[in-house]
Amino acid sequence: MSNRNSHQNKQAARDRMRAERERQAKKDRARRQLVVGGAVVAILAIAGGIGYAVTQMNGGGNAGKEWTAAAEKKALVKPAHTTGPQGTTVIIGDQKAKNTLHVYEDMRCPYCAQFEQLTGTTVAKDIKNGTFKAQYTMGTFLDAKTGAGSKNALSALGAALNVSPDAFLEYKSALYSAKNHPKETDDAFAGDQKLIEIAQQVKALKGNKTFEKAVTNGTYDRWALAMSKSFNDTKDVSSTPTLKLNGKILKTDQEGVPLTPDQFTPLVQQNLKK
Repeated sequence: MSNRNSHQNKQAARDRMRAERERQAKKDRARRQLVVGGAVVAILAIAGGIGYAVTQMNGGGNAGKEWTAAAEKKALVKPAHTTGPQGTTVIIGDQKAKNTLHVYEDMRCPYCAQFEQLTGTTVAKDIKNGTFKAQYTMGTFLDAKTGAGSKNALSALGAALNVSPDAFLEYKSALYSAKNHPKETDDAFAGDQKLIEIAQQVKALKGNKTFEKAVTNGTYDRWALAMSKSFNDTKDVSSTPTLKLNGKILKTDQEGVPLTPDQFTPLVQQNLKK
């Protein structure tokens, strides 16, 4: 009995060990599959992230293209207080003023925002006192990277200009202000509601339903494209902000640094027509 029982016990032990090895092998296979599967998911996620980043760097996303395509289908509506075949000549101030300051800007441009925050009040005062009249040509080249914020904000500026030249200047100042202007990589101005929200800071636009309807309907979208083309057709302007007084570019030795009032005013005085 004892010998027989001993053989049976050994066989039973071997069976238990074999079963345990098989169970462990199954666990190991399952664990390896999870690890490999997780790695594949991680690689795909990383690849997808890289692909998204590369797409964005290369002007990815269809927002800008879709905006342009939609705008091209609309009729050209020229804002009031403009001249020229397509309404792209915007001159504010005393039309009889001898001197003209030509300002070239892009609504997403951070350097334009700095200039407006530093020197915008000085420019507005000079317009008001007749030192010069100001002409504005707005570009949208920053949208070429990605987004539609420059074009959309320019369209909204058209709606403000249709209200009045003062509304145009005040709204532009509000958009460029430190509290409202987004980072260059942030396409916040592509949202109509954001533009309408900022407009509430301008007396003439606050609660102005005609203005708001023009923004949401994209009334001046086609005009914004025409203005952008006018900017692109200007051969001697390659960056923003660029300022010309009577055709001469105002600049200091500090390339890429927006003019402060202390720099701007002497340059203006030196180049005024007497």
